[in-house]
Formats: sequence, C-alpha cells, structure tokens
Amino acid sequence: MRIGMVCYPTYGGSGILATELGHDLAKRGHCVHFITYAQPMRLDRFQDNIYYHEVETPSYPLMEFNQYTLALAGKILDVAKYEQLDVVHVHYAIPHAISAYLAKEISQTNRPLKLVTTLHGTDITLVGMEPTFHPIVKFSLEKSDMVTAVSGFLQEKTRQSFGSDLDIKVIPNFVDPNVYKRDEDAQVARHVRGDADFVLMHVSNFRPVKRVQDCIRILAEVRKRVNARLVFVGDGPERSDAERLCRELDVVDHVLFLGKQSGLPELLSSADIFLLPSQQESFGLSALEAMSCSVPVVATNIGGIPEVVRHDETGFVAELGDVEGMAKYCLDLLKNPKKLAAFRENARKRVLDHFDINSIVPMYEEVYHQAISKP
Repeated sequence: MRIGMVCYPTYGGSGILATELGHDLAKRGHCVHFITYAQPMRLDRFQDNIYYHEVETPSYPLMEFNQYTLALAGKILDVAKYEQLDVVHVHYAIPHAISAYLAKEISQTNRPLKLVTTLHGTDITLVGMEPTFHPIVKFSLEKSDMVTAVSGFLQEKTRQSFGSDLDIKVIPNFVDPNVYKRDEDAQVARHVRGDADFVLMHVSNFRPVKRVQDCIRILAEVRKRVNARLVFVGDGPERSDAERLCRELDVVDHVLFLGKQSGLPELLSSADIFLLPSQQESFGLSALEAMSCSVPVVATNIGGIPEVVRHDETGFVAELGDVEGMAKYCLDLLKNPKKLAAFRENARKRVLDHFDINSIVPMYEEVYHQAISKP
C-alpha cells in the first residue's frame, strides 16, 4: 500500500508512535510518506520505502497567523496526487483530521483517498473539548473512514463526548522489544547511578499534566529509607519549577536532569523503578518502554495506565497525588530484591504478550485494508 502518515514531529507519544509505525510498515514493503512541518524526531535514519514531505506555511501580511491547517491540506492533496496514495493516516485529531478530510474531498475527482484517524488523548480529552473545536472534531471523526484509539479508556471517552455510535477500534500503543530491552551499558550506568544504590527515573515533556514535582517529592520520601537517585529525561515548561523544588527539599545533589535524549533503552536499562505520576494519560507509552526494558512502573490510577501497568504484578498504581503511597510502593520493591526481580520479569513478559510491535502493526494493516475496501 501507499500510505500518507501525518503527525506532530516533536517529542510526544503520538509522533513517536507514528514514526515507529512508519518504520515497521516500510520494512513490510509498504511505501510510507510522512507529511508534517518538520522531520519527525525518530525519523533520523535512512530506510527504504520511507519518504518525508515538509509542509511549508506561506506568510502573508494580510494574515496575522500562519495557515497551517490549510497548508497541510494542500500538501496532503499534492502528495496524494503525485504519489498515488491509497490511504492517509493522521495521528492526533486537531488539525490533522480536518486537513486530511479537505484533501480527501478535493481529491475525489482524481483518485479515491481513504482517511484513517488515530486518537491519542489530549486531542479528545483537552483540545477537542474546547467549544470552538468540539464540532470540528466531531465532524472529522464522523467523516473518517476508520477511527482508532490507543486505549479502551480513550475509546469510551470519545464516545461519551462525540457520539455513542462512533465506530472506534482500539489498537494499543506498541514497542519493539528487540530495541527496548534491558542491556545495561557500564559507562551510562555509572553516569546515571552515581553513588546511589537505586535509580528512580521519569521521562516526559515536562508539561503540567505530568506532575514532575511529585517525582521529586517521592524521591524525598524514599531517601529516608534507602540511598536513591532520581533521573529526569526530557525537558519542558515545568523544569525550572522542578529544579526549584529540588533545592527546597534539599535533594538537589540526588536529582539528575539529562534533558532530551535519544538513547532511551540504554538509560532505562540503568533504572530500577519508573515513575509516572501523571494527572492525565490516555495510554502511557513511556511506561510501556520502561516495562520493555524490565523496569517496574509506579504510576497513578488514571486514564489508560491500568491497561498497561498491572497493579502488584508489573508495578503499582496509586491515586492521583498520593506521594506517600507511591513512595511506599517504591520502597516495597527496592527493599525486596526477589520481588523486584519478579516484577522486572513480569513487566517484560507483559510487553511481549500484549504490546509487541510484531503483533500490533498487522492490526493497522487490517484497518487500512478495511478503509480501502469501503465504497
């Protein structure tokens, strides 16, 4: 098949999923054309059957704001026409789905173009609920040939907000277990671990919904019992406040900020526990990547996280803001080596059984075939 892939290219679960999906589809012989305003973060190596088309947004004095939605629609139309696309797969509803719909309608006179929309979370639970955007999102979902969601939680949330009769197929996020596997690098481990006995780790874009400050509070509680260190991977608007809190709680010497990093498997392989205290997660891709590297997860009982993290098996889930509870869960593992080893094994096994890329990508292939076969 010839597939157009539309996503946000920056750090974030939707862009990561789209890029990894594109890589695997290309390996399977499909031609994948990425269409976005910058090269996706993980589209950093040459691969047969993968092409990148940059969306350029024209700027005119009369228009105060850039017209990305229209520019994207025009680019999708252009790529669909000259590359003979069978389907365009958009990740994140706003504005990708409506741009693709415009391109689909215009292209009907030339070649039928099918639209698949994948929902990732805040495009439904946050942005999509804005009164201005709600009817637009609803329209784009109704006009998509196929709609998928990354979790059962998001499927139900979408139906509650945009129509109980919407046909939405759940296809969970995935990970390549051959890439994300525990393979500790001695040099990386020395840098990450320092003189600590245990490492807690958090990876995110440091948005407010990630509640990175809770990770620091958890560390402060854990350090009352064991010699632990907290390692942050990523960057974003909450970093300055997090650094300030480290000084307030007198743990600044026990927190390492690594910023944005690309070698996640090596870093995760040096961690003992992964922290995810978010107040909003439709799936929790970072938790899945950690589990694939045999790292148990301590997270909040929010959104789609319980669909990924099995409580008291691959990690623990606690109520939102329960710092003391999450700290106790961490200590329960760190002070019991046999239990920690069992949880590591369980975490890896759950990924292999339910979230292996080799099992999930064929689900998307089937969705494409269903979309193409629709009259």
